[in-house]
Order: sequence, then structure tokens, then C-alpha cells
Amino acid sequence: MIAGILRESGGEQRVALLPGETAAVIKLGLKVVVEKGAGDGAFVTDEEYRSAGASVAVRSEVITGADLLFTVNPPPLDDLPLFREGQILFTVLDPSSNRDWLEKARTMGLTVLALDLVPRITRAQSMDILSSMATVAGYKAVLEAASLLPRFFPMFMSAAGTIKPARVLILGAGVAGLQAIAVARKLGAVVEVFDVRSAVKDEVKSLGGKFIEVEGAREDSAAGGYAVEQTDEFRKKQQDLIQQRAAAADVIIATAQIPGRRAPVLVLKETVARMKQGSVIIDLAASSGGNCELTENGRHVIANGVTIVGRSDYPSVMSVDASRMFGNNLLNLLRIMTDKDGNVRPDPADEIVMGTTAVSGGEYRSPRVKQLLDIKQI
Repeated sequence: MIAGILRESGGEQRVALLPGETAAVIKLGLKVVVEKGAGDGAFVTDEEYRSAGASVAVRSEVITGADLLFTVNPPPLDDLPLFREGQILFTVLDPSSNRDWLEKARTMGLTVLALDLVPRITRAQSMDILSSMATVAGYKAVLEAASLLPRFFPMFMSAAGTIKPARVLILGAGVAGLQAIAVARKLGAVVEVFDVRSAVKDEVKSLGGKFIEVEGAREDSAAGGYAVEQTDEFRKKQQDLIQQRAAAADVIIATAQIPGRRAPVLVLKETVARMKQGSVIIDLAASSGGNCELTENGRHVIANGVTIVGRSDYPSVMSVDASRMFGNNLLNLLRIMTDKDGNVRPDPADEIVMGTTAVSGGEYRSPRVKQLLDIKQI
């Protein structure tokens, strides 16, 4: 079988597989063809792919000649006429945002494996692209906050006096939030953390953060470890407590998201008005609406002297290591689907394959996709 690696569009700097992971795919028995310039954003040349054993071709040749294709983001709709029935596409889908694209892929008979829907089970940990990319985002968010904040993160004692440490408030203790805690603590900040899931309290404490608990949170064991919608009463209590803590914070790192839904608004404009001038908010949920009421995706906004950074593309900024992590996750998923002869045959009975397969054979497959898109039957 032939696997194709496509160049990303829309300013995305990552690539689905770097040369090292490409060589590993070839060892599985597949041939690999790479679109010319696919690795430019991750500082990888076409010659490095050739050295890894791949061939290089123009985009149309890669798409039409491959049996399976690897991308970070879904290819533009304009590319779909080049695809053919039965091809397998591995991509980060975001079904709610790409509903029309997915419907077109379904009617064409493509098999789309949504890398962002890999089940959060022990066996699939090495395939969890969302966790890998959230690690990158949490790390980079704190570093950007530190560069924008007009004061130090750590405590300093000098002949000029003592400088108090910065106070960092982190909203959401998922993978991005936990990484943000670790980095902020390493930089010497005092860290407080909000999350509706009480199960993360011990993890927060182990990293040196102070867990701020709001009583009455609703949790759902069927949500796979993700946050779920909360009641109006809980949200009101949460808002009041966040406003109190935000007024004392120098930095807010906002990471709270609910898959398939608009991000919860946790930081109101009234809250921003109470924050100290010079404070910084980094909103990682910007692409899904933002946790801050004043967030604008892809922009730096200054309100009442507070800098609000709406940014969800930190993995693209750290394109080298983000691509390496992405490729390793993808490779681990590919391994469970590839037989000894190098043929990729996703087993629909496998729990991981079932959860990841958005569409196949003209039908919606993944229970998670059906739930997110409210699909009863086709």
C-alpha cells in the first residue's frame, strides 16, 4: 500500500510525519510519497524525506496515487474531488467544526479516521494526539505569558529589595492545564487552579498548585475524562469565586473546553475590569469561543490595561517537536491496523478503531461522532 503525506494549508506549520517517523512507516511495509514542501514549516527538506526512503511528488499526484493519506488538519474541500472511494484519511477532524466536510467525505465513500477521537483508554495512551498537542500548548502559553508580563515570575531577593512572586490562575486542569502548572511552578510563580472535576485535585497538588474547589460540580463518567456542561447555579458560584481570584492574579491561563461545544465563558468583562493593569490572560480556548468574554481568536486585545491573548495554535508555533509527537502518536495508531504484509486494515471490532473511525463505507461509524453531530441514522 502507498501512504501519502500532505502539506498543510492555512498557515499550519506542522507536518503529519517527520522523516524519522516516515522511515518507521516504511519499515511496516508501506511505500510513502510526500508532497513537495510538506516539511517546510517544521524545517525539514524534501531531501531528508528522500533519505528516509520516501519519494516526493506534487499534491495531485500524492492524493490520487495514495491508498491512505496523513494530514494534521482536514484537506480543503477543493481537494476532495481528487480523492476516490475507499481511500483512508488520518486527520484531526473536529467533527463539529467540519460537519459539511465530513458529510462530503461520507458520500464519497472515504474512510476518515479522526485522530482527535482516539478513546482515552490505557491501550490508546500512546496514540492520544490531543494530549500531546495540549502538552505543547500548556508549555508555550506560560512562556508567552511570562514574556508579556511586566514583572518577574519568581521571587527575587536582592540589594534592591524583595520581589514577590507572580500569581498565576489556571482555568482547567486537563493536560494543557497540568503542563501549565508545571511550567509556571518551575518559573517560580504561585499557582491556583480551577477545574470542575474533583478527580484532578491530587494531580494539581502534586505539581505544586493550589486547587480551588467549587462545590456542586456535575461530573459524568461517560464523558471519558472530559469536562461536561454545568448547572446555572454552579456556574454562578464559579463565576463569583473566579472573579475574586482573578482580581489577585497577574496571569490567567484559560484552558477549559468541552468537546463539541462552545468553550465556557469563565472570565467576564467585569472580571477583567477588576484585574491589575499589566496582567495577562492567555486563552487557549479561543478557537471555540474563548473562556474570556473579551477574547478574540488570533488576536492580542488590551482591555483596561490587561493583555488578552486569544491563541489556540501553539502546537503549530512549536512545529518541530509538535510534529514529532504527532507523528509518534499517528505511528502507534497505524501499527495496530497494519498486517505483516504492510496492508492497513482497520478492524471495526477494535475499540480504538471503532471510536476513531468517523465515517467508512458511506456510513457514520464512531459513536462519539454520532453524538456530537446528533446523528440518529443515515
